[in-house]
Amino acid sequence: MNRHYASPKGYAAYPRGDSTFSLSPNKFQPRSQPALRRRRQLFQRLILLGGISLLLVIFIFPSWRAAILPTLSLGLFHGTEDLQLQTVRYYDLSEVEGTEKGWERGERVLMLTPLRDASSHLPMFFSHLRNLTYPHNLIDLAFLVSDSRDDTLNMLSRMLTEVQNNSDPTMAFGEISVIQKDFGQKVQQDVESRHGFEAQASRRKLMAQARNWLLSATLRPTHSWVYWRDADVETAPFTIIEDLMRHNKDVTVPNVWRPLPDWLGGEQPYDLNSWQESETALALADTLDEDAVIVEGYAEYATWRPHLAYLRDPYGDPDMEMELDGIGGVSILAKARVFRAGVHFPAFSFEKHAETEGFGKMAKRMKFSVIGLPHYTIWHLYEPSVDDLRHMEEMEMERQAREQEERERELAEQKEASQFKFGNTHKLNDEFKGSDKGPAAQPVKEAGKGSSFQ
Repeated sequence: MNRHYASPKGYAAYPRGDSTFSLSPNKFQPRSQPALRRRRQLFQRLILLGGISLLLVIFIFPSWRAAILPTLSLGLFHGTEDLQLQTVRYYDLSEVEGTEKGWERGERVLMLTPLRDASSHLPMFFSHLRNLTYPHNLIDLAFLVSDSRDDTLNMLSRMLTEVQNNSDPTMAFGEISVIQKDFGQKVQQDVESRHGFEAQASRRKLMAQARNWLLSATLRPTHSWVYWRDADVETAPFTIIEDLMRHNKDVTVPNVWRPLPDWLGGEQPYDLNSWQESETALALADTLDEDAVIVEGYAEYATWRPHLAYLRDPYGDPDMEMELDGIGGVSILAKARVFRAGVHFPAFSFEKHAETEGFGKMAKRMKFSVIGLPHYTIWHLYEPSVDDLRHMEEMEMERQAREQEERERELAEQKEASQFKFGNTHKLNDEFKGSDKGPAAQPVKEAGKGSSFQ
């Protein structure tokens, strides 16, 4: 039978019925359920192992964290530090209020020092820094170098590097900031220029701007105290931060004197900007222009205020307190909350005062406690004023005049003695020679017989 013969019911090449040949045994069959389960488990184990390995690498090598995390997260996530910087930080300022024993509670102190042409003072200033007994790691330093024409900035950088790299780890300080900004201060740094009456108002307003710039750029939420310290303090207790802090007042200042040569009295009150208000001064303020600035210690403004400096007793109690209205800026310890509340150094006439005196008045206006310690004294560097120099010149001229007078008197005495001796010699010669006539020849003859002149 032709195998291509087609029957009416279909092709006959492949017989039908029970003996029909089937290809079903050779068709593709899906894997069984146990095989899929084993593969899935293998993938899970590999992923788990990889994750654990990655975590170990991140924790063992923290330096890789900044590079690995952004890569794996495609920039959607960052490291912990970056996340904290770029999002939100939380501070509880009730923890940094400032207490009387801040060194025991780990309270941070921001120490601020404005500098201008201060290269000659920096060695002395850094010797004081090294001797401070308050824990250095809790003290953050901040400097403002402004309107300087000497090597203050370079010298400051070198000395900061030295103190931070000290072999004694307790000598290093915390965060250090150096800010450079000029304010157009044209008053010279000599004593006469700085303390001349005509320059006081403009000079103090610029100094107030400098203090505010330095403070606003460096005050952190972690600071409990702010300590202002001038670079030209010659002598101060090493425990001064703790000593002032123990009073637990909002603003505290010591008494500031300066040593003098013996011919000027040996010592003298220096800072007259710490005082209590008086009725005379208030009446004077009412008569001045709106922009006028009263400055203490000048005959032009007779305020008759009680000054902290004049109340000093060398044997008095150093912990005795005196309420103040105005304060000086040589050494100020204040709680950071005073500045956070808005008290600053007015660069304008605030109640007829500016800078530190205006700061004291503003703090009192905002109900903060402001005190001075009349018997706790620090010593400012002695710089001779023009009057001192003039006095020294006068004393030198007087000394030279006395010496000249003494020399002239000695010469006169020597001349007189010489003339007296010369006159006696002639008289004796005349007596020895005698005369041919009269009794005048008689002593000569007697002398030849064994007188006392023999």
